[in-house]
Amino acid sequence: MANLKHPREALFEGEKPFPIIPACEHFAGSEKLITKALELQNKLGGMFDITMDCEDGAQTGKEKEHAEMIVNIQNSDLNKLKMSGVRIHDYTNAYWKQDVDIVVKGAGNVIAYITIPKPTKAAQVEEMISYIQESAKKNNITREIPIHVLIETHGALLDVEKIAALPWMQVLDFGLMDFISGHHGAIPASAMRSPGQFEHELLRQAKATMVAAALAHGVVPAHNVTLDLKNPYQTYKDASRARYDFGFLRMWSIYPTQIQAIIDAMAPDYSEVKTGCDILLKAQDSEWGPIQHDGELHDRATYRYFWELVQKAKIMGQKLPEEVEKRFFS
Repeated sequence: MANLKHPREALFEGEKPFPIIPACEHFAGSEKLITKALELQNKLGGMFDITMDCEDGAQTGKEKEHAEMIVNIQNSDLNKLKMSGVRIHDYTNAYWKQDVDIVVKGAGNVIAYITIPKPTKAAQVEEMISYIQESAKKNNITREIPIHVLIETHGALLDVEKIAALPWMQVLDFGLMDFISGHHGAIPASAMRSPGQFEHELLRQAKATMVAAALAHGVVPAHNVTLDLKNPYQTYKDASRARYDFGFLRMWSIYPTQIQAIIDAMAPDYSEVKTGCDILLKAQDSEWGPIQHDGELHDRATYRYFWELVQKAKIMGQKLPEEVEKRFFS
């Protein structure tokens, strides 16, 4: 048993594994809301990420103080799970470099990711990532800080393949409201919510294009928020449709009651997880060669699928068989 090769070693030799991260990303801007979000994150055992917002969350004229507040919380005992990222200002804003300088220097070893909003071309994202890399090097931070990018302009959508291929990329986020505003009335305001956001042809094309680019480059596609804050079932329906009709693997939350709805909608089917666990155990026993299971042939292609599925189930709090926990997660 001690000599059995782990899936990470057997299935991804020389290849970048796909990021296994929570399916829900909760945004919080003020110190009060960030604190409440961290308390809930700790209570739920890390089933969702938190994005601490330096962009819309910062008061005009207090950008420096706001970034410093976020660094203090990042380094506090409340941030037990180190599953919190930061959204900085956009490329056209004079404060984005200041955000990077403060956040990377002060919390570069604990920050979960940095989110870049509103780019209009890939060159802007490339420049911002280079600045983040330089800041990390200057502050003796050796880890790669995952980068998330909001695709919410015409230019970003046109350059989405280039953006997805940039270094340190982990997530592409679809920004619905800014994208609609950029169409100058061609897309009605009703499309900012369901069913229009999934049925207007321009939005369908945009979402499908972004998801395809993300997945082709090993990047997680994340869906926009649900505007209806007080109806968790609407959030659940939106998350479910985003997941199963468009291939999104993550979704934003902007209100605490949306978090569980997103997790529930995007959680893997447990019967499929159970099948995957059985197949992975049998495959490992067979040194990752082809096997038969319930009359079907399985090899490394299906093993990779089920290994990612089981990891997602684990991070989303689903109970796994004891033997799977022992072999793969102990």
